[in-house]
Amino acid sequence: MTIRTDAVPPLAETWKRMQLASGDQVGALRTCMLFSILSAVAQGLGFACFYPLLGNLLATPSDWDTVCLWAGALAVCAVLDTAFVWMSRRFDYTGCIAEVTHQLRIRLGEQLRRMPLENLYDRRTGELSAVLTGNVDEVVTPMGILSSAFLTILITPAVSVAATALVDWRLALAMAAVFPLALPLYYWRRRSSGRSMRTLAAAHARTNSEMIEYVQGLPVLRATNQVGGRFERLRAALAHLQEVQKEAQLRAVWPGVLFSSLVQIGIIVALSLGVWFILAGTLDVAVLVALLIVVVRFSEPLALIYGLSPVFDYMEAGFEQLEKLFSVRPLPVPESAKTPQRFDVAFEGVRFRYADTDVDVLQEVSFRLPERSLTALVGPSGSGKTTITKLIMRYADPQAGHVRIGGVDVRDMEPRALMGCVSVVFQDVYLFDDTIHANILMGRPGATDAEVETAARAAHCHEFITRLPDGYRTRVGDIGGCLSGGERQRISIARAILKDAPIVMLDEPTAALDTESEVAVQQAIDTLVRDKTVVVIAHRLSTIVGADTILVIDDGKLVQQGGHAELLAQAGRYRSMWEAQQGVKDWHFVKAAKAR
Repeated sequence: MTIRTDAVPPLAETWKRMQLASGDQVGALRTCMLFSILSAVAQGLGFACFYPLLGNLLATPSDWDTVCLWAGALAVCAVLDTAFVWMSRRFDYTGCIAEVTHQLRIRLGEQLRRMPLENLYDRRTGELSAVLTGNVDEVVTPMGILSSAFLTILITPAVSVAATALVDWRLALAMAAVFPLALPLYYWRRRSSGRSMRTLAAAHARTNSEMIEYVQGLPVLRATNQVGGRFERLRAALAHLQEVQKEAQLRAVWPGVLFSSLVQIGIIVALSLGVWFILAGTLDVAVLVALLIVVVRFSEPLALIYGLSPVFDYMEAGFEQLEKLFSVRPLPVPESAKTPQRFDVAFEGVRFRYADTDVDVLQEVSFRLPERSLTALVGPSGSGKTTITKLIMRYADPQAGHVRIGGVDVRDMEPRALMGCVSVVFQDVYLFDDTIHANILMGRPGATDAEVETAARAAHCHEFITRLPDGYRTRVGDIGGCLSGGERQRISIARAILKDAPIVMLDEPTAALDTESEVAVQQAIDTLVRDKTVVVIAHRLSTIVGADTILVIDDGKLVQQGGHAELLAQAGRYRSMWEAQQGVKDWHFVKAAKAR
């Protein structure tokens, strides 16, 4: 579906989007629509009965047989209308709303799972949170009321006008004249508020992101005495949201006032004409009395369609946000996937740039990492080291060149098979708010408790786990906050050991640890990398002097390649980095002299 930025989507387009969003509940939605139409027809026919009913009731003498006939017809219409309204609201009370909400969030989860991580990382947490929660609710929650009111607000007035035309075409024409006058006002309101709703949705996403970032960063903000300063960004986001809300409300005022006035004027004109026709002797009083009843009911759907326009606007804004997420194309999956028989890694003329940038992060990078070898990636920050590891995991596809595992291009591998080949231990460990057992088990969900414990022992974390009150069933808290950095790192290594993937990638997992934790983590890593193809991003060159191959990356280019001794013997980037780090060893704190 095309995402509109300014035009007002017609009701048919909204209905189409509602059907697409309802998934396998579309049948229930269409059934509600059908009964809504029948309800509108029953309502219109019921009000049409007032003309002959009152005409015979006020006649002299009254024809009571005819009066009872039309009263019975009115009662039947009322009963049918009640039944049809009840059936038209089944989408609400039979659990369809909850089911559609569940299915839509599952579909969003599947889309997130298939999306290139490049696109996912470009989105702030608050934006994703707004889409997964707020936008889904904005789309699904109104479906019940809109499906039942969708055509009622159009059919009921149309039937009322048609019934009036059978009695007096002049009054019917006066009533119908409201439609062409009201329609431009309705679309004026939708157009102006539609722009406001899109701005409001963006403001809500920004505020959510700032709020989440502020709360998550409070420990750092307090430590740096920046709580107040950073709060100004949140305050600015809240102020912007307030201004956007005010603007949205102001945009709706004048169209609303004019629309309401027009409907009231239409009623007054129709009744005034009726009185005039009575005085002229061309209209019965009974028809005017019936017109009083019909014209009031005629105006209610018009007021309802205008009153529901903000709901349509919120729904359309929600649809647009969902469509932006669903429109991201997943990485292509090959029809006939290939499986590597060995696990060496090769880059062949790889050129890569991130989305929305025009700078190549990697430029014609080529190398081959032998199977069961240890390769270190070194270089200054921002040189492209992490990008290399991301491309091995198919974080995104390069603009040129090939990334191969065992001679097979990663684009020709089934995604699950590719990720099954790789274990990753990050410097910043992420543990889920679950038990230690569950976090380790993520490495291989089908593993037994004994296998989980074996992996934990190999990662040197069994001892501290058993000292915890609930042992392996201890919950680690949000992002593993109940554990120390070294403990979290060893849990992540246990997870990788349990996975037992042939390729292991390490992002300087000991860089932020104390000496005791570093020793334990190094011992765990020694177990993890045994007989694996290992790629390690190294910042401290002293930790990779034993690497089989060292790749020196600078400004997106592979500038040097070789062993430690070989690279030291060359005048180049590696030797200058080594000498700089050796000089740092002599650095120490100097006690400040006391002021006299």
